[in-house]
Amino acid sequence: QVQLVESGGGLEQAGGSLRLSCAASGRTYSTSAMAWFRQAPGKEREFVAAIAWRSGNTYYADSVKGRFTISRDNAKNTVYLQMNSLKPEDTAIYYCAADRHVRVPLSQHKDEYEYWGQGTQVTVSS
Repeated sequence: QVQLVESGGGLEQAGGSLRLSCAASGRTYSTSAMAWFRQAPGKEREFVAAIAWRSGNTYYADSVKGRFTISRDNAKNTVYLQMNSLKPEDTAIYYCAADRHVRVPLSQHKDEYEYWGQGTQVTVSS
């Protein structure tokens, strides 16, 4: 099993920045990639960004490309999401997820991620 704990959410003004963290524990060696998803009220959970543990390869949703950066610290088993130029439409609960399989390209499908954190709320005011 793999446990994921997100932190770093909060309230920010439009144009501001936030940094989310996801600390992984347990059988982290069994995971190949990590991702961030988000879910706004009344909407489906959507892909934000993904990163491979070993190669560091990344993949972004078009809606965040150029504003968000995903990174990882293998020694700390932690993944980060740096969010810049925040917009009100970025408001959502942000979830961290882990994929056990090696996929090329990295998956953007939530059904292909086996482990999930509890989520952290990000609210962007206009």
